[in-house]
Amino acid sequence: MNYQPIENYGMIGNMHTAALVGLNGSVDWMCFPHFDSPSVFCAILDDDKGGRFRIAPASEESVIYKQFYWPDTNVLITRFLSPDGVGEVSDFMPVGLSEGEPGYHTLIRKVHVARGSMRFRVECHPAFNYARDSHTITVFPEGVRFDSSKLSLWLSSPVPLVQQGNRVTGEFTLDPGQTAIFALHDCGSDWERPQQHPEQQGEELFRQTIEYWRRWLSHCTYTGRWREVVNRSALALKLLTFEPTGAIVAAPTSSLPEGIGGERNWDYRFTWIRDAAFTLYGLLRIGFTDEASRFMGWLEDRCRDLNSDGSLQIMYALDGSKNITETTLDHLDGYKGSRPVRIGNRAAVQLQLDIYGELMDSVYLYNKYGTPISYDLWRHLRQLINWVCDNWQRPDEGIWEVRGGRQQFTYSKLMCWVAVDRALRLADKRSFPADRERWLSVRDEIYEEVMSKGWNQDRQAFVQHYGSESLDASNLLMPLVFFLSPNDPRMMKTLDAILKSPEEGGLVADSLVYRYNIYETEDGLAGEEGTFNICTFWLVEALTRAGRHDPKYLRQARYMFEQILGYANHVGLYAEETGTRGEALGNFPQALTHLGLISAAFNLDRALGKKG
Repeated sequence: MNYQPIENYGMIGNMHTAALVGLNGSVDWMCFPHFDSPSVFCAILDDDKGGRFRIAPASEESVIYKQFYWPDTNVLITRFLSPDGVGEVSDFMPVGLSEGEPGYHTLIRKVHVARGSMRFRVECHPAFNYARDSHTITVFPEGVRFDSSKLSLWLSSPVPLVQQGNRVTGEFTLDPGQTAIFALHDCGSDWERPQQHPEQQGEELFRQTIEYWRRWLSHCTYTGRWREVVNRSALALKLLTFEPTGAIVAAPTSSLPEGIGGERNWDYRFTWIRDAAFTLYGLLRIGFTDEASRFMGWLEDRCRDLNSDGSLQIMYALDGSKNITETTLDHLDGYKGSRPVRIGNRAAVQLQLDIYGELMDSVYLYNKYGTPISYDLWRHLRQLINWVCDNWQRPDEGIWEVRGGRQQFTYSKLMCWVAVDRALRLADKRSFPADRERWLSVRDEIYEEVMSKGWNQDRQAFVQHYGSESLDASNLLMPLVFFLSPNDPRMMKTLDAILKSPEEGGLVADSLVYRYNIYETEDGLAGEEGTFNICTFWLVEALTRAGRHDPKYLRQARYMFEQILGYANHVGLYAEETGTRGEALGNFPQALTHLGLISAAFNLDRALGKKG
């Protein structure tokens, strides 16, 4: 098998779905028509059976591959440099279109030769429904129709294609200045031949898509030192928003492993309350209030549909539904043999108390920097806070979704404190009715308990859960959410403990941060994992805050931030984790990681000032 490294991919999309395009010109992952729909191409999870759509030089001898985004857009260019010439494929999904318009819900692959002459080979091998559904192929002069039991696709092609088993292939030659447009889209159940995308129309859609992304990015208010990487992260986050509802998907992929060959393989194509709330914060920070407003609308709908006990579910499908059943696809080999391959996520039924803190913090900031919230939303939020007051003392599975049993996680209690604190602030700011006396009493009770039970006197640090001696990177958020001052002695000792290497009992390896020590934590899973990129950005922010009182921490924050920038892939994207060889691990790209980058860049830049 010939799997590409996870970091070899770029992402394109249309805010309905996304596709991963490899350096070798192969689309190896795409669900259609939505992020959480069954896959059409999933070679990234099974190189043999998964299906792909590849356009590349017919002869790969002496070919150099390069990939980059058209500046300030999500249009991806894969360039082939060979002794015969220079060719490239421009991949994009048109955006800003209405149903029925040419290019709507379409993957367009524009092949062009700039110099010399190049012969290309095209292979389109759909594998519908995670390679579980068979399909028929009908070849026409203007393209090919693929029909499965639930989905039919049309591939328009300017060159003849021939059927070879369950795929079509073809070869063609382009001379300098010549272009060929391939377009893949839904064609419904009728047998009327869909409209083709001639070269002129393809070029027009290409220009329109570039203009759309540039207009959107022009609203970014960040003008600091790391503008280019912040812009790329913003563009990635926009691709992970689901336009019909305003929901935000955690990642566009499923079952990319946190450790090669291991079982830590999860489906992230859903909306986590936590991840989406953090992302809302990041978008607000750099001026994208429309996206924040859309998500608040989605969130208000969820608050109208609480669980029977008055709680929120930790994650939802993109349409807001709650049923997210986890199953395994045993017929797929998994990325480089990493099994099982999972779709759905049974963590949806877990108790994770921290989500209320992240939610209320984002609502508070949206009310402050976006649009004042409505009284009706407040009524639902007040109900949630009363639920937190009744339930904050329960053990839970925590932010890391452990499958080894519930614990009294320190971070969960911290964020329960945040939930009640932000609710009190919001009630006072807007003069909303609230059970202030009870909320104040609970907030203080949580604070005292975290300080007494979350603090380990022997370890001289806040630990993962009550009675534990293990560190947890999530506790780095204490100064970020104003639970402790950045220079509080307990926070400084925790910071210094985390900064040590794993061999010394800490969590940091060459400026990259592990979420916890897997050998000290019963998380119910076997195998290893890499450093968590979001945790590295949290450490940068914690150091930035501490740097206001001690310049050495600010210098360290900048060093660490610029170190992790070097671990982005060739087009500026991050997976969930970074492995021991610097490779990307976990689902890719991950919204939470790019949110962390934006937040760290914003706050570090402000702390450094104009002359820093």
